[in-house]
Amino acid sequence: MGGVNVGEKGNYVIPDASLHRPGAGGTYVPTAALAIEILSPGDDTWEKLPFYARRGVEELAIVDPRERRVTWLALGADDEYREVERSRVIELGCAELAERLEWPG
Repeated sequence: MGGVNVGEKGNYVIPDASLHRPGAGGTYVPTAALAIEILSPGDDTWEKLPFYARRGVEELAIVDPRERRVTWLALGADDEYREVERSRVIELGCAELAERLEWPG
């Protein structure tokens, strides 16, 4: 889904795309199974990690078009994100996603 606000009115972030568990819907959702962020110049994606962790967002896929790299993070029991090679939410990993993307020239 695109155009979804993770959080509540007045305190939210808008990922570039996200996947949600059944039952989630509306303009504001409390959490996501997977949030996807695409880096751009001056982007603050890395600073959003504590917000996503407080919301219980299970995984983050961070796409860096400049480096042509995908970083996949999974939320641990300690509420910290750790880099992983494959998603537990969907059948996809960093390398596979990077191969499927049409990177800018």
